[in-house]
Amino acid sequence: MYDLPYHKETNKQAVSEFIAKYPFAFLTGCDLEGRPVATQVPVFMEEQDGQLVLSGHLMKDTDHYRVFLQNENVLVVFSGKHAYVSGAWYSNPSTPSTWNYMSVHVKGTIQLLEGEAVEEVLRKTSLYFENGNRESPTIFDNLPAELRENAVKAIAAFKIEVAEVDTVFKLSQDRDAASFSNIVEKLKTQTEDSRVIASEMEKRFSELFPE
Repeated sequence: MYDLPYHKETNKQAVSEFIAKYPFAFLTGCDLEGRPVATQVPVFMEEQDGQLVLSGHLMKDTDHYRVFLQNENVLVVFSGKHAYVSGAWYSNPSTPSTWNYMSVHVKGTIQLLEGEAVEEVLRKTSLYFENGNRESPTIFDNLPAELRENAVKAIAAFKIEVAEVDTVFKLSQDRDAASFSNIVEKLKTQTEDSRVIASEMEKRFSELFPE
């Protein structure tokens, strides 16, 4: 991970909100011979008995399922919006261009669950992403019984006990105020992703450049 102190997000609430906003994460691991696997899955974070836990589910008949059976150590990457930043936007335009982005890396150990535990995770997951709407026809308990039974047979739920959380919120924090402001204004004229990055930068201006 790009590891510079001024690009770290130290506000735990901001990190939790970021994970909730970008829950479709890369779940990665390695088998016992060091061969990597990765899959993208929706996950949600909660606290269980004082321990931060990520929960989700994946298909059983997959390479990553078999790898996670062999090696419980995983890395989960949450990636947000990102934007190109031209060196021409700095006070000194003879500066290399770069990329602004936000990312959270979570390391932990995965436990694969079956049976009633699968049902519970699917119940929680569907309610979570349906914003708690118990009347929704797509939440687990409202699905046809046969579909629920088939899903539980084909799916392994998982929980990941969080051991370490690291962040990169690279938002031009190392630039002077004039460059920072100009980057924000330039990004506002670019793509939707760029405008999101500009908004995140604006939130930090007064802290970075107090009067």
